[in-house]
Amino acid sequence: MAKSRFEYVRTYEQDGMLLPNTYIVIRLDGRGFHRFADRYHFGKPNDKRALCLMNAAAKQVMGQIPDIAGAYGQSDEYSFVLRRECRLFDRREAKLVSTFASTFTAHYQFLWPQYFPQRVLDGNMLPTFDARAVLYPSLREVRDYFSWRQADCHINNLYNTAFWTLVLTGDLSQHDAEQALMGTNSGDKNELLFGRFGINYNNEDAMFRKGTMLVRDVGSSSESAESRDEPEPEPEPEQHEKSKRQVEREEKKRRKAEIVEMHVDIIGDEFWKNSARWIS
Repeated sequence: MAKSRFEYVRTYEQDGMLLPNTYIVIRLDGRGFHRFADRYHFGKPNDKRALCLMNAAAKQVMGQIPDIAGAYGQSDEYSFVLRRECRLFDRREAKLVSTFASTFTAHYQFLWPQYFPQRVLDGNMLPTFDARAVLYPSLREVRDYFSWRQADCHINNLYNTAFWTLVLTGDLSQHDAEQALMGTNSGDKNELLFGRFGINYNNEDAMFRKGTMLVRDVGSSSESAESRDEPEPEPEPEQHEKSKRQVEREEKKRRKAEIVEMHVDIIGDEFWKNSARWIS
């Protein structure tokens, strides 16, 4: 690259490197999505097409970035956990968050016509997402993070289900619905839904109640015939650092692994019994 007298300005750039040997969680949030959802007439309390679009965009991001071990999404947010060994962009925070935000936004907009074919995006109101990066030292904190996000999903969705049922079925104004739910707990909301409207909240769509967990099943046997026909690689010499060949082979395996979508409880122990299969 040619040098010039103006090149000194590069010395002002700061590279914020994320700590090594930690899990990186990148959380995306929709910017101004309340107004966006109203503008495009999303269904209340949930629009399944919008949630499926979020899941589809997240799968595309996972397909492009093999260092993503798993992801969890609900409402207008998605969280991606990167492996501890991730070296993407040399773990530069600015590059990571900008790449995730731009890549997810691009896929969301590209896939939009598949889920909302009758609603053309308006250039004055386009979907965009921001991102942040958080570091966690062990799987314990990663598990608690995802548990926190699912608990948030449950609390918000139960409230929204009760709120919009009061408005759309109970003919209350939004102000009166807010007043009716003020000070209520989960049991009160469940009783209101069942007692007044015959709605058993536990029978609502699991994606609404539990959100969506995506994992890369690196133990999957669904490899292509081409990969099965490849000769077995020679054993690598024992060493502390993985060789370039090992790293490339593991990345190839992650790229080919099936991305599994689940709507299950991730707070209890059952889900995490096989976590080493996808998060390692």
